[in-house]
Amino acid sequence: MKLNRLIPMLPVRSMPASVEFYQQLGFTVEQRDDSWRWAMLCLGDCRLMLDESINVHPDSPSSAVLYFYPDAITEYHEQVRRNGLVIPDLDVTFYGMTEFRIEDPDGNRLWIGQKASAEAPTRRQNPNAANLVT
Repeated sequence: MKLNRLIPMLPVRSMPASVEFYQQLGFTVEQRDDSWRWAMLCLGDCRLMLDESINVHPDSPSSAVLYFYPDAITEYHEQVRRNGLVIPDLDVTFYGMTEFRIEDPDGNRLWIGQKASAEAPTRRQNPNAANLVT
């Protein structure tokens, strides 16, 4: 037996607002059904589902963390800023990743990074990164 694919499905308060947010990250809508309040988004080979109907506790904080691995973190970081999202500067973590962290409109945490290398900018080590890992 082999597992061929995993696609996270995030509960969201507003599917249209969440779709707009993820489009600013570079995702495109692959499928969408407003009557279901559901959408499938894609960015390269990555897929993500957003579903308003499964959000049975809309006032509860979300605890999901998704880690995205772009192939060119500096370029992707600049693209996301050009798309209008306010995001922190790139940081180099104690575990060797150049990354930035944001939250989507529903509080899902997105960590976006690439293994630190000569191509990625050298920034200060994030002393709080150990406290952020859950």
